[in-house]
Amino acid sequence: MCKKGSDHMAIPTSIKTLLSGDVVEWARIEFKETWDAAASLKSICAFANDLDNWGGGYIVIGVQEDNGRPVYPLKGVSVDKLDAYQKNIYAKCKLLRPAYTPIISVETYQDKYFVVIWCPGGDNRPYSSPKTMEKNNKERIHYIRKASNTVEPSDDEEKDLYNLANRVPFDDRVNHQAELTDLNITLIQNYLKEIGSSLYEKSKNGDFAELCSDMNIISILPEYVKPKNVGLMFFCMEPDKFFPCTQIDIVQFPDGLGGDNIIENTFKGPIHQQLREALQFIKNSIITKKIVKSADKAESDWVYNYPYAALEEALANAVYHRGYDIREPIEVRVEKEMIEIVSFPGPDRSVTQEGLKRYRVSNRRYRNRRIGDILKELHLTEGRNTGFGKILRALEENGSPKPEFETDEDHSYFISRLFVHEAFLKENKLENNQKGAEKEPKRSRKKEPKKGAEIRQNILCQMEENPKITQVKLMEEFELTRKQVQKIIKDLQKEGLIERQGSNRSGRWVVRK
Repeated sequence: MCKKGSDHMAIPTSIKTLLSGDVVEWARIEFKETWDAAASLKSICAFANDLDNWGGGYIVIGVQEDNGRPVYPLKGVSVDKLDAYQKNIYAKCKLLRPAYTPIISVETYQDKYFVVIWCPGGDNRPYSSPKTMEKNNKERIHYIRKASNTVEPSDDEEKDLYNLANRVPFDDRVNHQAELTDLNITLIQNYLKEIGSSLYEKSKNGDFAELCSDMNIISILPEYVKPKNVGLMFFCMEPDKFFPCTQIDIVQFPDGLGGDNIIENTFKGPIHQQLREALQFIKNSIITKKIVKSADKAESDWVYNYPYAALEEALANAVYHRGYDIREPIEVRVEKEMIEIVSFPGPDRSVTQEGLKRYRVSNRRYRNRRIGDILKELHLTEGRNTGFGKILRALEENGSPKPEFETDEDHSYFISRLFVHEAFLKENKLENNQKGAEKEPKRSRKKEPKKGAEIRQNILCQMEENPKITQVKLMEEFELTRKQVQKIIKDLQKEGLIERQGSNRSGRWVVRK
């Protein structure tokens, strides 16, 4: 998702509201007569750590305080200091670890200027600040808020803070670019009714914001009501406005990867709806069945080219585990002999290549817990760590080959690969033989396969002409498997002929001559 820089955002409330204390609790506001880097940086750190999940807090510069209350008449900040204050705040915030930048705004009230620093709870807790501003200081403290004070944490509080150390999952974050009106009441009601929630009745005539708060799909700050990402993914009619490429692409290659005939179908909308629509398309247009006679059985059996239950679980897992902050769709590639479901990025580091080969996977961390919970409530996926088992059982019951699961060393992608049932494979071969017999006179004109050295050189040329070319494009261009492309790339890198700059998703190739 494209986000504006935090310095372009406005504070979610007014200076008048902050001074009154009737919406934002006094414990979440700190008044400073002037900008004091040593003291204020500690407070910024404490609000960012947000140990008690208050939602962070505010520092208002230009206000004298008495026991945490503003003193009138208000002093304000002189015009000639406004720019210097803002520059110094940004500069000093660079000392925080990990990186954290608050939102800074100049506000006017009663004909005076004030600098307001909004410090929402950070996504990468815990944060630390230097204990002093001295150049030789190396001691860092994870400051926290206690009531209206910024303090050093106790040992127990330090442990609690580290329990929050994992990033706030992307699906549970507040989306600052969205509004409450982006959530659709009809979608919410349909969901609540389907899962049999008691909130369904409340949704008919209750307060909409309160309903969304009860569902935990909006921020809980009274002065800043914004949807969470999970709410937008399920209950916004066009979630791709906020998460580009949030879609499922089903791409069919009836004549193989090298053929000219490509059929594409794209499914958008709320993620549970696009999943259901994609699965319905697969059921209607991809899955076929036939009767197979067995030598040891009197009766015949129906078999499917792909069992629906296996495809359902594999695709649902892709929707569950994909990164919605990555501009890459889920792609279902339907070839003659297999179906590949590709999603980005790959699994977390606890999932190993060896584990994937043995179908033994146990995630330690879940990228989208909230998404997973809703998908399970809608019966669109199994419980955690049970997806592989369902896929294997469905394939075995259908007599299909075992699947393959693949990721790379960087865990930048994940592929679920299901192979067509043998009965349909024989059928495809027979068709190909028949087509080959019809085209027999032209066989003499068929090109010989290119040698390895020639393919390597051609790949180098492609990378030079198009530095952002993907492995998928190289596979299609040269009719190679992913493993073949990856091996060639690895060899070229070892030989110093190419270099990868940037990430796997958005980087580029540099060809060394």
